Amino acid sequence: MRKEVIVTAKTIELAIENGARQLEMRAEDVTPEVLELPKKGFLGIGATGYKVKIIGKLSNGDTAVGFLTKMIGHMKINAIPKVISETDDEIKIDIVGEGLGALIGYHGEILDSLQYLTYLAVNKDDGEEADPESGTESKKAEVVKISVDIENYRKKREETLRSLAKKMAERVQKYGKPVTLEPMNPHERRTIHSTIQDMEGVTTHSVGQENERRIVISKEGAPGAAAGAGFSPHGQKRPKIPYVPDKNKGGGNSKNFKKF
Repeated sequence: MRKEVIVTAKTIELAIENGARQLEMRAEDVTPEVLELPKKGFLGIGATGYKVKIIGKLSNGDTAVGFLTKMIGHMKINAIPKVISETDDEIKIDIVGEGLGALIGYHGEILDSLQYLTYLAVNKDDGEEADPESGTESKKAEVVKISVDIENYRKKREETLRSLAKKMAERVQKYGKPVTLEPMNPHERRTIHSTIQDMEGVTTHSVGQENERRIVISKEGAPGAAAGAGFSPHGQKRPKIPYVPDKNKGGGNSKNFKKF
């Protein structure tokens, strides 16, 4: 992303110096583009200097921080983003301040949204955006990975998920019944899969669509386990089977009900 200003000065050097000052950048980090040459005028009347467009290109880190600052400001939360590390391939940002829970959301949903929007803000050039799902890059810029965290939330969440995965897998090993976890995003599902893949006697697979996609932990080789507990092979909840009284046994007692 770039920002620019138009200045007029007697020399190009002065134009660069003045423009860089207005952009709050160093002179060596801006590029001059001469729009108009000086005019001498008549007897000094109407004389003009160089008209120069001073272009300053923001670093990806500056762009990311600037975008997040505006987003947080709109949410009226007293917090600021800071770049922890920046390379050509990846930028890591931590948000510090007050009321940070509102920026995290339920299981990090808002934090993930902020990270994704920041990714789009950084990975675009003159209106062209990269597609993080397909991995395609914009035509004029390399794709930069963006990681946004708040008080080490992501590491804590990963530790929680690994603990949950082991606990549920041990339950499946003990009782043999499949366990279906709550819906998770792709990164969280990968954490569950990777945690359980080395455990003996249990396996995992995903069911459901989009935001309702979840993991089923089941015993290896168990018949019907692939559908998960209470779910069809396509991840849809199975309908409840109605019951009717068994006339041969009489009465309306629930013990005397039978399936169709």
